[in-house]
Amino acid sequence: MSDTRHNWTKEDILEIYNKPLMELLYEAATVHRLNHDPNVVQVSTLVSIKTGGCSEDCGYCPQAARYHTNIEGNDLMSVQQVKAQALTAKAVGSSRVCMGAAWRNVKDGEEFDEVLEMVRTINKLDMEVCCTLGMITENQAQRLAEAGLYAYNHNLDSSEAYYKEVISTRGFEDRLQTIDNVRKTNVTVCSGGIIGMGEKIEDRAGMLVALSTLNPQPESTPINALVAVKGTPLEDQQPVSIWEMVRMVATTRIVMPETQVRLSAGRTQMSQEGQAMCFFAGANSIFAGDKLLTTPNPDVNEDMKMFELLGLNPQKPFTKKVQPQTVEASESQFQSLGEKPKWTRPEHIIARNEAAKEKAKALK
Repeated sequence: MSDTRHNWTKEDILEIYNKPLMELLYEAATVHRLNHDPNVVQVSTLVSIKTGGCSEDCGYCPQAARYHTNIEGNDLMSVQQVKAQALTAKAVGSSRVCMGAAWRNVKDGEEFDEVLEMVRTINKLDMEVCCTLGMITENQAQRLAEAGLYAYNHNLDSSEAYYKEVISTRGFEDRLQTIDNVRKTNVTVCSGGIIGMGEKIEDRAGMLVALSTLNPQPESTPINALVAVKGTPLEDQQPVSIWEMVRMVATTRIVMPETQVRLSAGRTQMSQEGQAMCFFAGANSIFAGDKLLTTPNPDVNEDMKMFELLGLNPQKPFTKKVQPQTVEASESQFQSLGEKPKWTRPEHIIARNEAAKEKAKALK
C-alpha cells in the first residue's frame, strides 16, 4: 500500500495536475495498482427519495426552488418504493444504494424516521447504503449509523474560495463540520466536487487540498463534470473536456491513494474510450442507472457492456469494510433530540444566481 499523505499543498497538487499527460497517467495507474484491483469497479445506484423544492441557491442545481428548471418534484418516497428500487439495482450489479433528498439539512421528525427505516431495510438486503441529506448533527449521524448506514455523502463542491462564487446560502465550514460529525461514527465518508463551474485549475487543486488533508481521507470521492441545466445560473457553461476529467481523476488518485474515486455526473458526454482512460487513471467507482437525481446517466446495460469490453468486474458489497449491524428503532441508544442547529447562511450576493432567480420569477 502507498503511504497516505495529509500535508498536500496547492503547489504540490498543481505540479501533479500539470505534468505531461503520459507521465501523469503512468504515475496515477501505478498508485492505483498498489492500492486497488485495477479490474474491479464499485457500482452504485442513486435514488432521489425526495426531489425538488430545495431552499438553497447552489448555482449548478436544478432542484433549487428559486430557479425555473421544469424539474418534477416529489414528496418523500415510501420505504417499500425505495426497497423495490434497491432490489432492481441489486439485480443489475449495484452493490450500493445512495439515497438523496433535496434538503438543506436533516430535521428530526417523521421524515427522518422514515429515512432511518429505509437504511435498515436496504442494509438487510446485504447492500451498502449511502445517504446524502444535507447537513447533519452528531446525534443524527449516530442514528444513521445505528440503522446500518455504510456511507454518508457530503460534497465540498469546489475550493473554499470558489465555493462563495457558486453558493450563498450555506457556508463551506458547515460542509467540513458535517463530515466531522460523520467521522464520530463508524460511517464512511463520501465527499468530492464538481469541475466545469467556471473555476480555475487552482480551485480544483484547492478542493483536493481540503479533501486530502482530512485525516482520514474520504473513503469515496466523486468527481463530477458539470451537467449544465437550463434555468440554473450555470446553464451556459461549456462542458469540460475529457482531458480535464482524466487529469482530475489522475491527480485525485495520486493524492488520495486509498480512496475510491468515483466517475460521477457527466458520463453521458464521455465516450467509452474516455471512460476507459479515466479507469486507467484511477477511477474505480461509478453510478449506474438512467438518472443521477435529476440529470441523465448512461443506461445500466450500456455500462455492463462496457465492463465486459474492458474486462472490468463490479465490486462485491462490503469489500472495503464489514457490513454494519442494524439496530432496530425500538432498541436504539440514540433518540431524536428535536435539534435546531444554527447552520450558516452567509447570504452574500452572487450576481448570476440572482439573475436566474429573477428570470424564474418572470416565468412563473
